[in-house]
Amino acid sequence: MNASLEAGQRGGLSWTGHARNETAGQTAARTRIDSVDLVRGLVMVLMALDHVRDFFAPGGFNPRDVTDPALFMARWITHFCAPAFVLLAGVSAFLYGERGRSTRQLSRFLLTRGIWLVLIELTLVRLAWTFSFDLGYYFSQVIFAIGASMIALSVLVFLPRSAVAAIALVLIAGHNLLDPIKAESFGPAAPIWNFLHEPALLQFGATVKWFAVYPLIPWIGVMAAGYALGPVFTLDRAKRTRWLVGWGTVAVVGFVLLRASNVYGDPAPWSVQAGAIATLLSFINCEKYPPSLLYLAMTIGPTLLLLAAVENARGRFAAWVTTFGRVPFFYYVVHVFVIHAL
Repeated sequence: MNASLEAGQRGGLSWTGHARNETAGQTAARTRIDSVDLVRGLVMVLMALDHVRDFFAPGGFNPRDVTDPALFMARWITHFCAPAFVLLAGVSAFLYGERGRSTRQLSRFLLTRGIWLVLIELTLVRLAWTFSFDLGYYFSQVIFAIGASMIALSVLVFLPRSAVAAIALVLIAGHNLLDPIKAESFGPAAPIWNFLHEPALLQFGATVKWFAVYPLIPWIGVMAAGYALGPVFTLDRAKRTRWLVGWGTVAVVGFVLLRASNVYGDPAPWSVQAGAIATLLSFINCEKYPPSLLYLAMTIGPTLLLLAAVENARGRFAAWVTTFGRVPFFYYVVHVFVIHAL
């Protein structure tokens, strides 16, 4: 691996070393982190709520309508799913590499797994969503974004972890500077920009349509951030909790301050509405496609705090939800087939 973890007696983190150390932190990394699986399971249950709405709700309404609080919140609460899922995929990639694997082995795993996920999105997952064998329509959603981000991470893992963290920060915090750039300015290469930053329904030839839903630039940044955060999960529970609470608080406070300023971070500024509740909903009504800086701060910050909060979670419900978090891809595919069939 391309980092040295000095998490044993000192409890610190090294972000720039390249040697592997047989420390207590590395030993801890060989076991599953229950809090990661529990939070992943929780967001996957929330994800099912969003997909039930997709299949069962009548058309013609706007789930981001701030004048309909119940509908808005039923959609807004599910915003935590994709950022948490992608971030934790990055954390899991780090932990996978720490279990005695070289950087090259980790890179090969991420590359092959990423390609596999992209192919599965275009075949099995597409079938689950459409119940159709029509080869004229495709879409790239969260599984596609995770696969493509893994492919990108397969290259980034050769860099020092400090460089991976810096790239993640630039992609997450800086990508809204790219909002004024429109795909049509690239001429024949416009679809490349649609896949990277500007979602669109694309037409290839006379018969093939492709809905590019999850632009990749910010999602690659989220997975890289999860990978850079990975060393925190090799610390003992108390130290890990302090790190998670610290970074989660920074993200939440940063969201509130930057959103209040209406200066940067989301393409749609908030505004005062007719009532206090509608004004609050306008404040948290951030863009997901692509996920703006404020959208990611609003969702990743509480996710980190939740990871800290569930460190000591025990009991039947926690074990039940954790099971879903340990088989995320199986759960995803099966739940879409079941909801669609119903």
